Order: sequence, then C-alpha cells, then structure tokens
Amino acid sequence: MRIVVCVKHVPDIQSERAIGPDGRAVRDGGDGTLNELDENALEAALALVESLGDGSVVALTVGPDDAADAVRKGLQMGADEAVHVVDDAIAGSDAVGTARVLAAAVRHLGAQEPVDLVVTGMAGLDGLTSLLPTALAELLDVPALPLAAELTVDAAARTVRVRRNLDHATEVLEAPLPAVVSVTDQANEPRYPNFKGIMAARKKPVTTLALADLGLDASQVGTAGARTVVVTAAARPARENRVLLTDDGEAGVKLARYLVENKLV
Repeated sequence: MRIVVCVKHVPDIQSERAIGPDGRAVRDGGDGTLNELDENALEAALALVESLGDGSVVALTVGPDDAADAVRKGLQMGADEAVHVVDDAIAGSDAVGTARVLAAAVRHLGAQEPVDLVVTGMAGLDGLTSLLPTALAELLDVPALPLAAELTVDAAARTVRVRRNLDHATEVLEAPLPAVVSVTDQANEPRYPNFKGIMAARKKPVTTLALADLGLDASQVGTAGARTVVVTAAARPARENRVLLTDDGEAGVKLARYLVENKLV
C-alpha cells in the first residue's frame, strides 16, 4: 500500500497578514507552518499503513523554498518519503492550478511505483476553499471521497471505505483503489513527533521536482493558468462604534439590555 499525502505550507493564522499589490496574501513573513488540517491526513495515512502491516507514506507539497518545512514535518511524524515541487512559474496558482501540479506529481511518483491512495486534509487554513481534493481526483480520473471522518481500506478487495458525518445524517461511501480521500479533523488525533522521529527525519532526503520533471508547461499553472482572478482586495477595516463594558458584576445585565434595545435577540 503506497499512500501519497498532500500537505501545504501556510502562513500562521494567528499572526497579522498583509495583502500584496497583486491581491494575494504576503507569504514571506517567515512564520509559515504545516497546515494543521493536513496533520489529520498524515495521521490517517500512517495509521492505515500500521494497521495493514505493510506500505509506505509519501508527503508531497507544492510551493516556494519554505514549503519544504511542511514535508519535513511529515517526515518527523513518520512519513517514509518527502517530495517538494518548487518552480517560480507556480506562483499565483489557484486551486485548479495547484491540483494540476499535484496530479502531475502523483503520476510521476506512480510511474516509479504504483500509488494506491492519495489523502489530503479537508481544507487549507489560508484559503478554506476545500476545492483541491475533488479537482485532484478529477485530474487523476479516480474516485473522490471527501470529508471522511473515518477511513479504512480492504487491501485484498482493493477498496477504500469512508464514513462522512453530515449535519443530519451519516454516509458510508466505498470505492475501488486508487482513489482520493480528504479527511476531516474528526478523523483522528495527530501524533506529536517524538525525539526519535525528529532525528530520523534529518537523515531522510527531500526530493525536489520542477515543472519540467513533471511534463507541465508554465502556461498551465501560476497566474497564466488560473481559473480565478482577484479583482480587488483590501485589509479588513477597523471596527467602529464599539461598546465596551467593564464587568462590575452587572455586565451580563447590561449586555442583555443592549442586545434587546438593538433588536439583536
């Protein structure tokens, strides 16, 4: 069982963000980190290989030089291989462009050794589109099973089964391998890299690939290949007309009165 886990290097969502003149978030603040929701994807893949007793996990990312930190975190958690697609032409890619690069990278890896399953997180915390898993499945021409709260594989039958927790129902979906699965933060509790894993990760290389290695033309990715265009962007305006209450024991009553007077309840 060979599993590719797509991970993303995102800005720290707790820090102040800026928007550049091109309408995109400035990502060179040096405070980037592995997308938190992708840790669930890594944990799901690692647990699956452990339960099957056989297989390997490949952490795959796309982005500038700093993005290598994302796959290095994957190695620390226990991934066997790390692949980083980096090329200046990729800058400005939207979800579809990124999916094109990832699909080409998965096919590239599959030509060396078959890929049985691709796992992603449910969303990137920088964009929160949740578009990439389904777009990736479409480009790879394999089944998509998004938003899985539970993931199992029948290696003998070559099938994958997921449970999805919807608002008012629970779904169980099954598909033949290979497939693309995105997992939610309900799927598991990601393991924390231990000292042994951190030290072992230092000895594992990160394979670097460019667009030319994947047979992709620059016109298919980046701003040139984007399906979306940022028309305008601006920083969030400062809050005005705020009402600040000092809790002297009556703050709850004052808040309730304010909500009633302004017809907010």
